[in-house]
Amino acid sequence: MIHRTVQFAVGWAVILGLVLAVGEVGYGQAKKQDAAQAKRRPRKPQPFRWVNPLKQEYPGVRHATFRSSSMKRDVGYCIYLPPAYGEKSGAARRFPVVYYLHGGRPGSEIKSVRLAEHFHKHIKSGQTPPVIYVFVNGGPVSHYNLPDREQAMGEDVFVKELIPHVDKTYRTISDRRGRGLEGFSQGGRGTTRIMFKHPHLFCSAAPGGAGHSTEKRISEENGRENDNLVFAPGYNTWDLARKYARRPTPALRIMIHVGDKGFNYQNNLEYMTFLDSLKISYQRIVVAGVPHSAGKIYEKQGLALMRFHAESFRLSGAIEGERSQ
Repeated sequence: MIHRTVQFAVGWAVILGLVLAVGEVGYGQAKKQDAAQAKRRPRKPQPFRWVNPLKQEYPGVRHATFRSSSMKRDVGYCIYLPPAYGEKSGAARRFPVVYYLHGGRPGSEIKSVRLAEHFHKHIKSGQTPPVIYVFVNGGPVSHYNLPDREQAMGEDVFVKELIPHVDKTYRTISDRRGRGLEGFSQGGRGTTRIMFKHPHLFCSAAPGGAGHSTEKRISEENGRENDNLVFAPGYNTWDLARKYARRPTPALRIMIHVGDKGFNYQNNLEYMTFLDSLKISYQRIVVAGVPHSAGKIYEKQGLALMRFHAESFRLSGAIEGERSQ
């Protein structure tokens, strides 16, 4: 009788252990599923602001504002000044500038500012000449002009107001010989549109990871990106490239960069084939094993991008006598 009772108790213990084990596995799977769903769940969009103070310090970086005459309000930007800018021996020295256009929609002047760590490292080590970098606030539609929306003229605020403010406030080379443009994702789209629309402003342009398939749809659907967003006809990377190709002056030096694991990789290849058909010259950097990330591209090929701009400035005469190593 005792033997049967022990068997009965052991049997129930085994069954209970199995139930608990299955329950634990189920709980673990549920936690994994919840975590996966949380990753897939769209993030709550952040409210757009024209001024966004820095949340942490980066070497050589300061946050500043200027007064927009068109909007009658302050607009923020971040600026990286290389160590040579502050040297007393070079107090009269002027420096070329690269304007960096952030990704995201909306984004802000602080979204890409951590790239300054790469700028500072390579400039301080002497691997590339000193250059000023300016991080732009692209407006609520990220570097687009949208006249039918209040205070949504991101391109004009940048081109017509920020650039003159920077040239007036800092010791820049204040013409296209010493001015470059770069951006990633939405900023890559913005860089491509603005470089082809305003080649007289920049000698060097490096669009990265741009969503050219979306821009192509805008071209094909008479400005329509979606039901709530319609741009002016011709205001996209495809039509502006066609317009530039008809009269490619002044000549731009272009560097397209993209990671081969990024979701815009294939449409960047398609866009490069399109530029080939237009006989528009460009260079390319395809970063192996890298997803859609400006930071990871800079970890592997940031120096090459910086040297591309430096070489553009040297060829234009802005930093005559200085060569990237």
